[in-house]
Amino acid sequence: MNGVIVINKPAGWTSHDVVGKLRGILRERRIGHGGTLDPMATGVLPVFVGRATRAVEFCEADEKEYIAGMRLGIVTDTQDTTGTVREASEVNVISADIAAVIPHFLGEQEQIPPMYSAVKMGGRKLYDFARSGIEVERKPRVITIKELELKGSENGDHILRVVCSKGTYIRTLINDIGERLGCGAAMSSLVRTRSGAFRLSDAVTIEAVAAAKDEGTVESLLRPVDSLFSAYPKYVLNAAQERLCRNGNPFSAPVGNGRYRVYGGGGGFFMLGEASDGKMRTVKSFFEVD
Repeated sequence: MNGVIVINKPAGWTSHDVVGKLRGILRERRIGHGGTLDPMATGVLPVFVGRATRAVEFCEADEKEYIAGMRLGIVTDTQDTTGTVREASEVNVISADIAAVIPHFLGEQEQIPPMYSAVKMGGRKLYDFARSGIEVERKPRVITIKELELKGSENGDHILRVVCSKGTYIRTLINDIGERLGCGAAMSSLVRTRSGAFRLSDAVTIEAVAAAKDEGTVESLLRPVDSLFSAYPKYVLNAAQERLCRNGNPFSAPVGNGRYRVYGGGGGFFMLGEASDGKMRTVKSFFEVD
């Protein structure tokens, strides 16, 4: 069993919980996810099964899209509404004020990871320090906010749409927006609506996977691993190139420089390749090894 199942992660589950549950349902140990979601978050969690786990690193690097709730007037230790309130302020902010500060958070910038995160320092996760009441100095990381817009309001919270790079913490972004507004803010909800090529409309529930397994139709939920690389052009190997490719050797390829989805003559997806100066080299192979 090889491929990608796009899961709609339920609230209250960690990404690791989802992987553990699917290992039990599918009876497959080789399962990994393509980018951690906070327990309170829901939405797109690509799960890689079998040899497709070799593609996890590429999914993690893809840009993500989120719909997030921003609650003004509070600052919490976790930067979301599941945490302990550290500060509470009166809110005299209108939508126009939020729209005015949004441009300051667009583009490449540095972001300091929150204490309640899985980022490691000295081999220990930051949330382990946080749970012990210890705050440590964190190095900022370079992220990119590609799109940021105010979508409206819901139950008193402001709704933001964010398109961002790998490693972005939406709750930290919201915390920083609240700081700039002068009243504080915490993330009240989070839905990941897209991860790379995978969208919320592609996602299925864990219950649907379990039902499909019982019915013997679970293979129909598996997307081919090459769907992750749909943005790259296709290249088909001839017999001589295929032999070289199987042995991990570069081969002549009269194409432009860049990355390609590479297929064998029989139609099977072989690898993600990188072409340069008429030569194709393996970035990552996906064919089954005998």
